[in-house]
Amino acid sequence: MRLAVYTGASLGSNPLFAEAARAFATALARRDVGIVFGGGHVGLMGVVADAALAAGGEVVGVMPQSLVDDETAHPGLTELRIVRTMHERKAEMAALADGFVALPGGLGTLEEIFEAWTWLQLGVHAKPVGFLDVAGYWQPLLDAVATMSAAGLVPPEHRNAAVVAQDADELLARFAAWEPPRRRHRTTGLAPTGPATTGPAPTGPATTDPAPRM
Repeated sequence: MRLAVYTGASLGSNPLFAEAARAFATALARRDVGIVFGGGHVGLMGVVADAALAAGGEVVGVMPQSLVDDETAHPGLTELRIVRTMHERKAEMAALADGFVALPGGLGTLEEIFEAWTWLQLGVHAKPVGFLDVAGYWQPLLDAVATMSAAGLVPPEHRNAAVVAQDADELLARFAAWEPPRRRHRTTGLAPTGPATTGPAPTGPATTDPAPRM
């Protein structure tokens, strides 16, 4: 069992962010839940990796060669997978993960978790998507999604499919009981079922990854 953890490459201004990231990663490791993340040693990403490794957990990083060259890769990971592009990085992380969690982060974190949430809506995968809402960090964003849903642009079942939790125990319990919503559209050639490639998407029917059991 692995979770893709998206979070910031900076520590942020609130010390609760690092405290929560450390506690979350430690709790995952103690439950034998592996972590897939962006591979960096800085910011909240580094806090997550360091805490999980210190607790004996598996931590798999996925990073483009350009960032490795910039010396931002964490040196002590269980495994570091080097890819060519940011698109390959996201596809590889999605293929490796059984679920997706956003801790406090910036634009990259936002883009990554929303892609996972969108893929769930489209039926590209059937894996849970969640937010660790540290000190109410994600609440304004979730309120905006609620506004979109009220305006008829986000189906309620897809808005409600995202898990919002305060700590690892709550998140893992809700992930274990989670069921995927009805998918909105039929998709083809989009499922992240294997290592990333730069070739064209396949033309056959999309496969839907099963929901994980935790």
